[in-house]
Amino acid sequence: MPEGSKRIAIMQPGYLPWLGFYELMHNCDLFVFLDDVHYTTRDWRNRNRIRTHDGWQWLSVPVLHKNKRCQLIKDVRIDNDEPWNKKHLRALEINYRRSRFFDRFYPELRAVYARPWEYLCQLNTELIGVCCRALSIQTPCICASTLDVRAAGSERILEICKALNAYTLYDSKAAANFLDVSLFEKERIIVEFQDYRHPVYEQVYAPFIPFMSAVDLIFNHGPEASGIVVSGRSCPGT
Repeated sequence: MPEGSKRIAIMQPGYLPWLGFYELMHNCDLFVFLDDVHYTTRDWRNRNRIRTHDGWQWLSVPVLHKNKRCQLIKDVRIDNDEPWNKKHLRALEINYRRSRFFDRFYPELRAVYARPWEYLCQLNTELIGVCCRALSIQTPCICASTLDVRAAGSERILEICKALNAYTLYDSKAAANFLDVSLFEKERIIVEFQDYRHPVYEQVYAPFIPFMSAVDLIFNHGPEASGIVVSGRSCPGT
């Protein structure tokens, strides 16, 4: 492979993402936040799920979107007229205060929520950073908006790979439905799709429910959480 080439992953920055998001981060040399594509409503950009006594609940960050069609993710502003941060902290406290590592992890989260946030993307990347530290993930990250890439769709992802001298794109399984792999083959860039098998672990409440935010795992397993995240990996070459 060419000197300086990288294995990269490219994903939109979500709110308190699930375990598979962090497995992608763990298994690449560079992670790219795809922050300069259109924001989609009713998606994972501003919400995620946590485990509760009765099953699970959404934590949703209110955003300003009226008359703002086609705005980019990086430009989405939070609607701070609502006390969303206090509600989210309270929900985390109520549902995880009995978890083994609540006292270790909660203070750093609380400090993030206590800060004034204007842009959703900045909040998301900060929270992702908190979770990365808890999961011992040290992969460097950059934002796609810092690159001079003008293409759209599969061509956009390809141009990001080329700009970063990537030899492999490690992508989510869902991306296989829309990514034109032939474009990457022509450039001799390998595309690997994640085949993540969600691990089962001890939660505060039974029975186990998968696909919660990664904070669920971190609160319950602390230092063991990193190993549990990567235990779901099932991708050749990783």
